[in-house]
Formats: sequence, C-alpha cells, structure tokens
Amino acid sequence: MKPGTIVVKVADLQVAQGDGELVTLGLGSCVAICLHDPVAKVAGMAHVLLPSKSLSRATENPAKFPQSAVPLLIEKMAALGAEPKRITAKLVGGAAMFGNLTPSGAVQMGERNVVASRQVLQDHGLSVAAEATGGTVGRSVRMQASDGAVMVRTLRSGEAPV
Repeated sequence: MKPGTIVVKVADLQVAQGDGELVTLGLGSCVAICLHDPVAKVAGMAHVLLPSKSLSRATENPAKFPQSAVPLLIEKMAALGAEPKRITAKLVGGAAMFGNLTPSGAVQMGERNVVASRQVLQDHGLSVAAEATGGTVGRSVRMQASDGAVMVRTLRSGEAPV
C-alpha cells in the first residue's frame, strides 16, 4: 500500500482527500459505500456489516449500518470541504458467500445490505454512479480521493475499475 493509504476495517468508516487512498479488504456480504466529491477531491468509504440495527444487539457503532453510516460519512466529508449536492456513490460487495447453506428463496444478507445501502443513499439524494455487487466472490476495494476512481479486486478476476 502506498503512503497515505487509510484502511477501512469492518464496521468502520474513513475519509481522505487530495492524494489519499481508502482501502477495505475482504468484503463478503458486507458492502463498501464509496462516496466522492470531485470538486473538493474528498472521498469517504464505509464498510457496513448489517442492513438494519434490528439485526444486532450492539447498535452503538454507526459505521455498522447504512442508515447511520451514510449521514456520518457525509458530515465527515463536508468537514473537508465536500458539498452533498456534488457527492456521487459507488457500491461494492453484498456477495452471497454461503448461498448453498441458505434455504431456497431466502433473501441473502449481502442482497439485503445492498438494498438497504441503495435506499439510504436515495434518501439522502445521492445517486449511485456504479456498482459491483452480488455474486458469490469476496472483493477488496481501493478508492482514490483525487478522482474518485474505485478499483475492485477478486481472487478470480484480478483488479478492475467500477
């Protein structure tokens, strides 16, 4: 990883600006919500774990859930000069990692995470510019604050832009 790289852990969120880079590793059913303001060159990333607080006993960590992670991410980005009206979003993750263990017809946790993330972004007036979601493979993500470029790496396919 290059100097200035900030690692976003599970149920964590971080912001970067200028030449900064945000990285999260090992997304399975979790979703990386990647936000970017191209004018301020500010990026934000949340690694959300669950689609709803109702699915967890421990609810105090706002980065764990889309409905609390997104507004906090917008607030942290605004502190660095981002304006919500300029922010675009990209979603990565939400895989069905254990699909063969789930009853037929059941909604996968990954899919629920993606749907919840899309809804929260829509509720905040943010458009989803691109997605790399679903499937059955884990992903790692790199995001550049300077231009908002998001690169996704899988074991099967290597690295590709979103």
